[in-house]
Parts: sequence; structure tokens; C-alpha cells
Amino acid sequence: MDVIIANLPLYLQGFGQTLFLLVVSGVAALVLGTVVAAMRISPVATLRVIGTVYTEIVRNTPLTIVLFFCALVLPLLGSKLPYMVAALIGLAVYTSPFVAEALRSGINGVAIGQAEAARSLGLGFRQSVTLVILPQAFRMTIPPLINVFIALTKNTSVASAFFVVELFAIGSKLANNNGSAVIPILLGIAFFYLVITVPLGLIANQLERKWVVQR
Repeated sequence: MDVIIANLPLYLQGFGQTLFLLVVSGVAALVLGTVVAAMRISPVATLRVIGTVYTEIVRNTPLTIVLFFCALVLPLLGSKLPYMVAALIGLAVYTSPFVAEALRSGINGVAIGQAEAARSLGLGFRQSVTLVILPQAFRMTIPPLINVFIALTKNTSVASAFFVVELFAIGSKLANNNGSAVIPILLGIAFFYLVITVPLGLIANQLERKWVVQR
């Protein structure tokens, strides 16, 4: 415990960076995933194909390769993005197909009569999706979406391999400098990850219980 208390500022610094990665890349993944989900149900065949190909390629590619591309290949193509920005882009891109698939499952759960009623009111595809279908889909998929963000929290640790000083990177540094206290250092890192993931899981359970009753 002494090593944790003595290095608490470093733990908090890494915790803050992990939260930053989670919030920024999570919001970006939510926006991008929503666009991809809308493309996959679009009446335009080309958009459906693009959405499907994007989803299948990205979600079947290891996160390390996605981050490697953003942090090391993009600079070779002329990009001058800082490693933190590259990590945020990589995490957002990698997570977006999982958001899109969760949303698509919710969209499939919306009664077909809802879309027909929207069309009968004269709403176009964009209005039907944004005003009628997506709000219901979001409501039905909040628990699986939170599971996606819990996975994203754990995936932020991969960013440490690309020079982003987040929680796992702090743990690696402390373990290298305090070889006799590796176990308490790792327990400290696990504790800070649980500070994020456990509340997210509890929120998912509460929302699921509430909306199951309402349905």
C-alpha cells in the first residue's frame, strides 16, 4: 500500500488521462456509430454497402493494428497529429462499429408500424430515423451500449503502447521502478479501472430494469 500512497498523484494523473480517452473517444464513437447504423438501414444501396464493409473490416481488425495505423502510419502519409489525438481517433474508429451494431439491433426491435406511421405523416427517411426510430432504438440499447463503453475503458490501456501516459502506462512505469511491489501496483491500477467500470455496469442494470418494466 505504501507504494500506492506515495505515488497517488501519478495514479490520479493516469486516471484522468484514462477518463479523457474514454469520454472523448466514446462521444466520437457514439456519433460515428450512429451515422454508420443509419447508413446500414438506408434505402440507398451504396450507403448500405459502405456501412456494412466499414463495420465488418473495422470490427474484425485488432485494436493494436488500428492504433498502429493512426499513430505510426498516418505520420508517414503527412499527418502531424499528436499521439494523444491519434489514440483518440483510433479508439473512436475501433469502437464505432460495435456502437453501430448495438444500435442496429435496437432499430430492428422498433415495430415496423412506427416507420409506416412516420411515412404516412409525410416524414422522409432522415426525419423518420432521427425523430422516430433512433430515439426508440437508443432507449432499448442503452445497456448494450454501456457494455461497449466498459470495453472501451479497458481498451484505453492499449494506448499506453503508443506513448499515451494513461493509467496502464503509469502502472508499467511504477512496476519497472519498484520491482518488489508489482502486485500492489497492479492492484492499484485495477482499482482505478473498477472506479470507472463498476458504476457504468450499475447504471446499465438500473436502466435495463427500469425500461424492461416500462415496456
